[in-house]
Amino acid sequence: MHKNQLTFVKIILFFFLFFSSQIAIAQLEIGADIRPRFEYRHGFNNLFPDNAEPGAFVVQRSRLNFKYSLDKLDVMMSIQDVSTWGDTRQIDATDSNNSFSLFQAWIEYRVNENWSTKLGRQVLSYDDQRILGGLDWAMQGRFHDAALIKYKKDSFIADFGFAFSQDSQSSVGNVYTIQGAATYKAMQFAYLKKKWENSSASFLFLNTGFQNLTGINSDMADGVFYRQTAGSYFTFPINNVKFNGSAYYQFGKSNDTTDLSAYQLALEASYKPAKTLFALGFEMLSGTNQDGDTKNKSFLPLYGTNHKFNGFMDYFYVGNHGNNVGLNDFYAKLVFKSGEKASLLTKAHYFLTNADLTNSADKYLGTELDIVYNRNLSQDVTLSIGYSHMLASDSMSLIKAGLPNDNTNNWGWIQLKVQPTLFKSK
Repeated sequence: MHKNQLTFVKIILFFFLFFSSQIAIAQLEIGADIRPRFEYRHGFNNLFPDNAEPGAFVVQRSRLNFKYSLDKLDVMMSIQDVSTWGDTRQIDATDSNNSFSLFQAWIEYRVNENWSTKLGRQVLSYDDQRILGGLDWAMQGRFHDAALIKYKKDSFIADFGFAFSQDSQSSVGNVYTIQGAATYKAMQFAYLKKKWENSSASFLFLNTGFQNLTGINSDMADGVFYRQTAGSYFTFPINNVKFNGSAYYQFGKSNDTTDLSAYQLALEASYKPAKTLFALGFEMLSGTNQDGDTKNKSFLPLYGTNHKFNGFMDYFYVGNHGNNVGLNDFYAKLVFKSGEKASLLTKAHYFLTNADLTNSADKYLGTELDIVYNRNLSQDVTLSIGYSHMLASDSMSLIKAGLPNDNTNNWGWIQLKVQPTLFKSK
């Protein structure tokens, strides 16, 4: 067993033995989350190239969750292994792929009935998860090393979050060399939400600071630039039609030299007369003209569950499409439920660029069809089957590095999700 894995196992054993001895005055819950997923990729995430073979694999999450509650204190630890079937030789003494990790480790202390603080590695998930989400579709999930101050009274909540990221415990300097489009050095946010009988509204202000690096090896600090995101998510009914939507504005800097001015708008109307839900909606994410602009006008959803939006084939904003021409997504959705155990989702997207393409090319990018069938096999076991198909236009090639748009682009998958409660003290 790898040294890091052995350390994690020792921690979990200690955690279990210590807290199980105190279950008379506390509550301990242990749960598992195991989900193998087979995927067939022939144009997933990008246009399928000529003379290539499709991808096929099985990826699996194996997660173990421990939650301990005592009086005013909650403690959560979650460890996981995310790996592809066959990526480690059968008789390896260690896991050379280092797929074992700590997903969550936090404490929450309730000061009184209204105030609490939550510290450590944790999931930040709010509203429809457009800006801050847990990204549960990705096997590894998304976490933040952060501190929260939380307030809750009746139907009003307020969360204030803070994070400061460093490579290591350095005694000199605080340059942060871990880079990525959304990898921040510092983060602060305020989230406020009010609920009424049939409606709700929230406000989010998020400030993120990114390390600017220079030097031959890009390891020398040259200041920090900041990006701000502010906006609201809301839900309300009109007769039998339910509306939900959002509006966000981004400003500040997209890098150390470029100003940022971008927006996101979304609205969905849904109607559910019986077991079938009908919905129509749109989302607009601003973009930058391909022929150039004085500012960066490309909205970036940052830390949301982006797989949930703009088509399940992940052509937009899932590790791609940043600082690009934006997106206008018009969609129709149908969800049919058969009893309490099965449901069928069908969703069609019509994609256009938000900003202008080079040489005034057509803004139409393509149409995507998503189909997902879910069935609860038992209380803790769910089977899901999905198929998606992208009909790409010539303009899609202009934002996808010139790849051909006339090949078949489809994606199929099947997943078994098992989430049992292994132990729960009374």
